[in-house]
Amino acid sequence: MVPIRTWRLAAGACLGLLAACAVGPEFKRPELEPALQYAAVSAPVAEDQFAADSTAQRVRIGVALSHDWWRLFQSEAMNAIVQRALLRNRSLAAAAAALDQADALTQAQRATRAPRLDANLSAGRQKYGSALLGTPTSLPPFTYFSIGATVSYALDYTGGVARSLEQRQALREYQSNQLEAARLAVSGNAVTLILRIASIRAQLVTAEKLLDRDHENLSLVETAFEAGSAARLDVVTARSQLAEDMTALPPLRKDLAVASHALSVLTGDLPTANQLPEIDLAHLTLPQDLPVSVPSELARRRPDIRAAESQLHAATAAVGVATSNLYPHIELSASVGQQAVIIGQLFNHDARTWGLTSSLLGPIFDGGALRAERRAAMEVMHASLANYEQTVLEAFAQVANALEALAQDGEELQAQSRAEAAARDAVELTRQSYQEGGVTVLQVLDAERQLQRVKLGHVRAVAQRYVDTVQLLLAVGPDAAASPGPDAAASGG
Repeated sequence: MVPIRTWRLAAGACLGLLAACAVGPEFKRPELEPALQYAAVSAPVAEDQFAADSTAQRVRIGVALSHDWWRLFQSEAMNAIVQRALLRNRSLAAAAAALDQADALTQAQRATRAPRLDANLSAGRQKYGSALLGTPTSLPPFTYFSIGATVSYALDYTGGVARSLEQRQALREYQSNQLEAARLAVSGNAVTLILRIASIRAQLVTAEKLLDRDHENLSLVETAFEAGSAARLDVVTARSQLAEDMTALPPLRKDLAVASHALSVLTGDLPTANQLPEIDLAHLTLPQDLPVSVPSELARRRPDIRAAESQLHAATAAVGVATSNLYPHIELSASVGQQAVIIGQLFNHDARTWGLTSSLLGPIFDGGALRAERRAAMEVMHASLANYEQTVLEAFAQVANALEALAQDGEELQAQSRAEAAARDAVELTRQSYQEGGVTVLQVLDAERQLQRVKLGHVRAVAQRYVDTVQLLLAVGPDAAASPGPDAAASGG
């Protein structure tokens, strides 16, 4: 048996060494420069303008954005598509698997802080030479049997093991934030593609109406030409306008196919198996109140910023690991067992063995490799800090750009509405003047074509306003406290 005094001395040494502080810098969340607002334009419209315009949008500073932010558009069809994407998207599944891997690696690293217990069972045959024993005769070959257990423990007096666990936990947080960022990207891409598809469909409808008008006008001109009341130039012009307007359809149809295929891939389906519901812009509701966090909370909400912070935390802990490698490593081990040359005597009292050992392994000369590795870890930490700060700056720029875009979208949409109303009046007046003989049919054609082109611009303006609204919501990020857990995120919950 191991003497009790020996165990007490070993335990005392362990406690004394473990009381030492961990080497390396302590991680502290970076202090951000305070920002009172995102940009000079802090809201799409002013309060008095909002009261006068039922389509205006207003920023609600300090209001949390829910994790299912796409429900603000009040479309059950959109909700179904987004949920399908969150459930079946392959990239999101890969991010969830990466988080599971990080969980397992963290658990494995945590286990290194506990003592290790190993069992051994061996049997063999041995022959010693006479030179080893220093006698003229040698022992005959013999068979031996052994069974026992060994306990080993590495003293973490420098905190290197603790720093390794801290690093692994930070990398696990990074993967968790990456999963949340992937979930936000999948939902954002799904909504953006839905809006793009709806916009293209609306443009196709308007373009087809324009072609219908061109066909009617061409028929009218040809009839007038046969009656002798129109020139051949009028017929050629009408045909040219029809041919020109027909060139708008193929690009729109191609863009519709590309967007539809992309949405199918996003939802985990083959493009040939696309059975997603069709959504029109008219079936969507533009959010009027836009929840936007205060600038000081942006870094705590956006998953990409939190992921950059986790990377900085992991790099800081890696400096501690590299610093710990500069110091000697101490390991204690104890073993107990039974050994005998006759298997029947293996469990006798006099076959009992035990051992208590300690080892110290410290670097003396390594050509400066360990110190160079520590300097490299320091530079990685500095780079991670710079990346974190850059991510924060880009996040503020994205929010500012989205706010500015929405402010301009409102003005553009109002201008498009005024242009469409003016074009309608021009068409009515031109038709009336044509019936009275005041203008030619070409002027009527030009007025009608201008109206359809203005309608196309109006459709694009409406769709762009929806897209920029999505970009603002994505730039702000949902409330982290309200976001679902990793499992729910992977399953679309």
